[in-house]
Amino acid sequence: MRVFARLAVFVAVLAVTVGGSHPSAEIIEQVLVKVNGDIITKTNFERRQVQVLRAKGIQATDDATLKKAIDEITPDLIVDTIDELLMTQRGRELGQKLSDEEFDKVVSNIRKENKLESDEAFQAALKQEGMTLADLRKSLERQMLISRVTQREVMDKVSITEEEARAYHAEHAQQFTTPGTITIREILVKVPVTNQGVNVAADEAAKQKAEEARKRVIAGDPFEQVAAEMSESPSKANGGLVGPLNVQELNPAFLKLLDPLKVGEVTEVVRSQNGYQLVKLEARSKEELLPAEKVRDKIADALYEQKRVVETKKYLAKLRAQAIIQWRNEELKKIWEAKVATLAPPPSDTPPATPTDKPAAKPAAPDKPTN
Repeated sequence: MRVFARLAVFVAVLAVTVGGSHPSAEIIEQVLVKVNGDIITKTNFERRQVQVLRAKGIQATDDATLKKAIDEITPDLIVDTIDELLMTQRGRELGQKLSDEEFDKVVSNIRKENKLESDEAFQAALKQEGMTLADLRKSLERQMLISRVTQREVMDKVSITEEEARAYHAEHAQQFTTPGTITIREILVKVPVTNQGVNVAADEAAKQKAEEARKRVIAGDPFEQVAAEMSESPSKANGGLVGPLNVQELNPAFLKLLDPLKVGEVTEVVRSQNGYQLVKLEARSKEELLPAEKVRDKIADALYEQKRVVETKKYLAKLRAQAIIQWRNEELKKIWEAKVATLAPPPSDTPPATPTDKPAAKPAAPDKPTN
């Protein structure tokens, strides 16, 4: 698309500005930052900027709007880029890698889900996304490494106590409350409508038919039988049965009509939007707070997700503190530092990493481009 072609050019131009006061357009691979020996290049970061803007559906028509959008996404993006690199580095330290068998299985699933039966269709889909098969593998491996590190280094060390579960249940009672419901049976007699509106005689005839239906029900005929014989609603196929219905989603006027009824009782004939109707209250249930024992799995999922977010923040803060980060772009460094300062994890019983935790004796590694 032209918008994104132009956007990519604009990002490249902006990156030269971000690079400092000395333009270096002739440099093929400008290094922005070096993290434990792995480098993040300007080209790589520009590509990620474009991907994020595309994902957000940015349709800027002028440079000022594009620059504003890029300024907004860059702080989170540079932090995420470095964090992902730290996590993938840790994954490799733990001996994790994406095997050929795992990659082939994922590719097979992708092709199946997207109905890409031929190799040509698959390659065309990759090209449309601006990717090669190698790019796809690198992306999948990065996701896999991050997932496995999170599981091993974070989630495997998370536990939930009975006290925490009960406290969460009490504090989030609404999440575990089932709404009240009603189940009804209905009989509807429609009033014909023409271009001239409602015919008075037809309206009266419909009302009389509905009243006759009510008289039969009051006299003892089964409501479902009368509904099957006289109703003009689709529900007649089920004896007029409708529901259960969530009371929170019902029209207040309809609820007011049913409020006085006991189960088994029938309303008077009332005028509705489509004609004349009478309703029988078949069943009613009250709002109910489910006990913690019945929603244990939901509570556990919610708590694990809460702790995953908190503990991952702590883990990433530790990785950042232990990393050797060498900036080649001062403006981007300031953006990263300002954003990281807002990501301080909550207090923990575990003492934070200290300078002595850093691998001070680690020899300088040659620059290795990241993906």
